[in-house]
Amino acid sequence: MFTAAHVVADPFADVAPSSGGKIDWEATLQYRRYLAELGLGIAEAMDTAQRGMGLSWADSLTLIRETQKALSGTGVPIYNGCGTDHLDPGTVRTLDDVTAAYLEQVDAIQQSGGRLILMASRALARVAKTPDDYLKVYRTVLARAEHPVVLHWLGSMFDPSLAGYWGTDDLTAARDVALQVIAESTAKVDGIKISLLDKQREIDMRRMLPASVKMYTGDDFNYPELIAGDEAGYSHALLGIFDAIAPAASHALVALAQGDKQRFLDTLEPTVPLSRRIFGAPTQFYKTGVVFLAYLNGHQSHFVMLAGHQAMRPLPYFVDIFRMADQAGLLRDPDLAASRMRQFLAFYGVQG
Repeated sequence: MFTAAHVVADPFADVAPSSGGKIDWEATLQYRRYLAELGLGIAEAMDTAQRGMGLSWADSLTLIRETQKALSGTGVPIYNGCGTDHLDPGTVRTLDDVTAAYLEQVDAIQQSGGRLILMASRALARVAKTPDDYLKVYRTVLARAEHPVVLHWLGSMFDPSLAGYWGTDDLTAARDVALQVIAESTAKVDGIKISLLDKQREIDMRRMLPASVKMYTGDDFNYPELIAGDEAGYSHALLGIFDAIAPAASHALVALAQGDKQRFLDTLEPTVPLSRRIFGAPTQFYKTGVVFLAYLNGHQSHFVMLAGHQAMRPLPYFVDIFRMADQAGLLRDPDLAASRMRQFLAFYGVQG
């Protein structure tokens, strides 16, 4: 089971937020050590880390390498986001451009000893005209993989530029294209993570996968039910919300591994209202809620994000996160969290 992990910005860097900003490497890596101590695998340099929304490919590769060093010897599995985000989608003209970009990142990550999560490509979504275009690119890229990869189908609610991914706006037809990609290269695919916030689509696709291919849930609205599974199977976890609820996630997964499905559900169900608020529309700004909760819980000394994303949610959103985290028992030091919340409210002119 994996958690995608956020990055911590350096609030003292004299760098324009519009340029992305600068990472506080020690605080960022310390948070990964914390997640690893809880027994969670790390999905590195993904959208939770603001990939493509403040985190550049150059910093992503540094992050991938530094995380591997920081967690060396822990036995914690690490998979790494691989995409085409060093390209400007507006300047890409051909499928070959997209393929070459994917392969550049594939080679860089594999040369660092990393395993791959093949992320959806904004550039591919822009230039591909048909499902066959997707099949062609993925076929070539998967052939280069040294180990089975995780595919990531990220829905347009997370990234509007990915609308029509797999060559169609029909999600059932899109699913069939993704299944064809897997069928053509089954030995190269460990699993697929789908982030559509639609539990039935995930369940339906899960039942259609080859036996060797895992379904990794990216459904931050319905994860307890999907991970617990049914008589026909279950989903593995690869979730951004696990960054924010890591202790509860760790405890729940231990219970599930011990066969105590009810304790698993009892632990995670109270976190669902919080997760649905964090990931509410516009969903692409969910990282703001994840980092805010890390700040409230004392994992970092400030609430500053890459590209100024701390400003991407309204005040009622933050108030709800504080309240819901408290109700779910997710504030590890309530006095500290309350003190930080008062300071935060004062910034908005709320007194008392």
